[in-house]
Amino acid sequence: MNLKEIMKEAGIVGAGGAGFPSYAKLADGADTLVINGAECEPLLYTDYVLLHKELPMVLAGIQSVLEYANIPRALLCVKEHTAKRLRMEDGKRLADKITLKTLPDVYPMGDEIAMIYQATGRVVKAGNLPITAGVIVYNVETMYNVAMAVKKSAPLTEKWVTIGGNVPEAIVVKVPVGTPVWALFEKNNITVPEGHTVLDGGPSMGKVIDVETAVITKTTKGLLILPDSCEAIKSKFINGAMSIARAETACCQCTRCTDMCPRHLLGYPLEPHKMVRTAKGAATVLPQMVLSASLCCGCGICESLACCQGISPKAVINEYKALLGKNKLRYVGKEESVVAPEREWRMVPSERWQSILGVAKYDKVAKYVGEQKEYPTVEIYLRQHIGAPSVAIVKDGDVVAKGDKIAESADGLSLPQFASISGKVTVIDGVKIIIEKDSE
Repeated sequence: MNLKEIMKEAGIVGAGGAGFPSYAKLADGADTLVINGAECEPLLYTDYVLLHKELPMVLAGIQSVLEYANIPRALLCVKEHTAKRLRMEDGKRLADKITLKTLPDVYPMGDEIAMIYQATGRVVKAGNLPITAGVIVYNVETMYNVAMAVKKSAPLTEKWVTIGGNVPEAIVVKVPVGTPVWALFEKNNITVPEGHTVLDGGPSMGKVIDVETAVITKTTKGLLILPDSCEAIKSKFINGAMSIARAETACCQCTRCTDMCPRHLLGYPLEPHKMVRTAKGAATVLPQMVLSASLCCGCGICESLACCQGISPKAVINEYKALLGKNKLRYVGKEESVVAPEREWRMVPSERWQSILGVAKYDKVAKYVGEQKEYPTVEIYLRQHIGAPSVAIVKDGDVVAKGDKIAESADGLSLPQFASISGKVTVIDGVKIIIEKDSE
């Protein structure tokens, strides 16, 4: 099998959070491979720990992609604070054709459009894929998983995860995909205090989860326990429809949300203040009015930093994104973007962003506590990636071993799934496969 087939057969999905099947990114025409180790969001240390503990495997994965796609160079991108912890400098040669690229400690530098510009000086045309600018982007953990598949023929069955926030000690742990969050917390003596919420992901873009029902998926980067009183959690419960109604009357059209928008500063035709003043009724009748909403990266700067009226442009844009999705519309530009000269001075320092979100005091460098395999049950969801869900190939009562294929990829864009522990199978039709370890 070639690398593209190996990646698909191993079930490798983008580990950065978006969930795009990694094999589908491999395409002709790239001259630069960008590896995202920026840890865009505060409190996450998964990529840092991976680079600290498994750099040779990460580099091996990068080299496999370079060789297969005939790409002449790779830039391993990390923020300045990560480079200092790894004792590396900008421009350091890590291996043949692979160089370290340091990025400023600003938010949201892990956004691939911002990172591509910062690392290469190229702006991907609005709504287009990075390959159109000659770039392919992968996450650090994705490259580790590629190396595991190539060198050890190992499918994706384990996940590296940060557990942080209001905990005595932030940790990074390697656990089976499908591990229940409650069991992970219990094993590591972590409790969720009253008046706190748990996020899957970072404080800005992470999703609120129910600890009793949530599991670790292929895209889980971190689990953060944060007080309900902090801005990061308050923003999760903003009602989009109410925000639109309020925006129509309260917005003063100061344009600050647009002035601070990272994508707008890169020359994208995204103007949040115009989204805010657009009547939802009109957009429903003519969704093309809000087409540029699809360009939003969801960073939340407009919501938590820019607006002086307590409006959430992000919530408004999310409503319009849903409207566009329903109508299968998105913005695809042909024009070149012109980067705003003031961009450099409007980027938000990471420390300031932590303070704005109310999470600065919880920023603790995570300690790696090792691999934890002994979990009595896992739940493998059939939809852990963008595209068609996997199709179960096991049935109730089947006994499987770790690494066995339990779901095949569907037609089109899709991925298979594998058993992350050994045990007996229960299939929840079209949703998930539960594996229970035999009691001894």
